[in-house]
Amino acid sequence: MGGRTMEWAARANHLGGLPRKLVITAVGTFAKVVANLLNTTTVHNGDTLIRLVRSRPAGVPLLTVSNHMSTLDDPVMWAFKGFPICDAKLARWVLAAEDICFKNTVLSYFFRIGKCIPITRGGGIYQEHMNEALDRLTNGAWLHTFPEGKVCQEDAPIRRLKWGTASLIARAPVTPIVLPIIHHGFEKVMPENYAFGRRPPVPLWNQEIKIVVGEPMEFNLPELREMALSQSRDSSFSSGQWPRNILGGLDEAEQKCLYMTISDQIRTTLENLRNFSKSYAKAEQ
Repeated sequence: MGGRTMEWAARANHLGGLPRKLVITAVGTFAKVVANLLNTTTVHNGDTLIRLVRSRPAGVPLLTVSNHMSTLDDPVMWAFKGFPICDAKLARWVLAAEDICFKNTVLSYFFRIGKCIPITRGGGIYQEHMNEALDRLTNGAWLHTFPEGKVCQEDAPIRRLKWGTASLIARAPVTPIVLPIIHHGFEKVMPENYAFGRRPPVPLWNQEIKIVVGEPMEFNLPELREMALSQSRDSSFSSGQWPRNILGGLDEAEQKCLYMTISDQIRTTLENLRNFSKSYAKAEQ
């Protein structure tokens, strides 16, 4: 695997931390304008997210997971009232598509100082930048992922999740607090097919954004590993290409069964939250 793209720019002490502060503050201000001035944003259970971002136990990582409605989801989903979006120390790390956010040196530098980790689609869950994401969790940081892996603007059930997020949960030395989030409205603020099959040049306005924060998920990893061991005996999941020195020597079939089980739990939770958000929205009308 290759090295990590512009890792030096992602360090907290890069140029005394000033570029990061400037970018996080500027992007946070832009997100606040989009969320609260141009559009109307309502959040359910936002206090849970704020509490976990500000004051979770020392050394315990936070992993937030959500559906992916538009290229604006991050950062605008963090711009609701009361959230410390302009605080560079508290800001999330986020997995970002390499082919969109890291097209050239300028973009790469901008997104790197904005705490984005480039992910190569199709590069597999053991690509070098996933190891960087794991390092962030190991250090107790907050990481956000879009486990569906790509934007989906239809009002449809959560699709089968990529296994990368599950692998991070299973591999982290301290199991992260996993917080599910569902949102609606970003598909109207930044529609993929606005004119001539392209996105609008600027975010649209007078739309309603709704964000529903769930409750932290529990993962009993020893139990899930046992399940994976028994399930893998009946599977033909092995291609012989996955490393065996991961997760205490689980073979490829066992790893895949474990990741599939964790992914299914997350997907079910997100889908339940999506259904709750619909009924919650109806009750408010």
